[in-house]
Amino acid sequence: MDLDVFVSAHRADWERLDELLRRPRRLTGPETDELVTLYQRAATHLSQIRSSAPDPAVTDRLTHLVARARSAVTGARAAGWRDAAHFFAASFPAAVYRSRNWWVPTALLSTVLAAVIAWWIGTHPEVRATIGAPDQLREMTRPGGQYETYYSSHPAASFAAQVWTNNAQAAAICLVFGALLGLPVLWVLFQNVVNLGVGLGLMGSADRLDTFLGLLLPHGLLELTAVFVAAGTGLRLGWTVIDPGPRSRRTALAQEGRSALGMAIGLAAVLLVSGLIEAFVTPSGLPTWARVLVGVLAELAFLGYVYVVGRRAAGSGETGDIAASDRPAELPTAA
Repeated sequence: MDLDVFVSAHRADWERLDELLRRPRRLTGPETDELVTLYQRAATHLSQIRSSAPDPAVTDRLTHLVARARSAVTGARAAGWRDAAHFFAASFPAAVYRSRNWWVPTALLSTVLAAVIAWWIGTHPEVRATIGAPDQLREMTRPGGQYETYYSSHPAASFAAQVWTNNAQAAAICLVFGALLGLPVLWVLFQNVVNLGVGLGLMGSADRLDTFLGLLLPHGLLELTAVFVAAGTGLRLGWTVIDPGPRSRRTALAQEGRSALGMAIGLAAVLLVSGLIEAFVTPSGLPTWARVLVGVLAELAFLGYVYVVGRRAAGSGETGDIAASDRPAELPTAA
């Protein structure tokens, strides 16, 4: 393609399209038809230039022109309560359900690894000695020690906000930076697994494992599940970089990336619930069985939400991506 000849041949159409887009008054019927026709032509021209003669200046000019024309043709749409309702009723649970083959194995392997670390620490005094001095370990694990007072050492509201922020940040790192071949995700997982294993091992060695589980399970079931979902989705995004499947790598990353960012919003809501449980239920005076029951019910509610609502939404074609009308055209073509 001779770019100069191509631009000269079609410049008049582009200038006319730009003129129609700048009209301060409402377009007439014929002008609207002309706008749609010119938009389709410009979209086709942009596709041809990108594939045959990708000049940055011309491509940038046409990209902005086509984007403005598309907005004028399709109309701007503001997000509303209906979008939020659809997100939590279909998009988010479907996205979690679709990624189950990644986050379920992640959860199982992480749990097994945490149990191995706990066993190693609990049965090997020399390993515990590398974690802290005997007096420090006793202070951490004794009745009323650091592990127990951690949950009641701050006002509940501020503690809930702190817990939610920290966990949401960890989940966001998994989701956003998963495209870096999943390496940041593995680091976040490693930190969580080690922290869990150390706590289990130290409290188990002090014969207070039941107390630790009574403090962990009320909020930990839902919290860890959310982290595992984020980690599994991040690993899936990282694998998309390596193997995009039948889609182009750019298209696959765009689709999976938009879905992952949407999941960050949904998981923030899930982690808010677990943070409230951790702040108000875990340190409460309720019997241990009652506190654990709250955690179990919250976990079952989330899993039911994913495997019932999410499976139904995924079966109807929902992927967790934004609506087709809101996506950029992957390959502009004339109608």
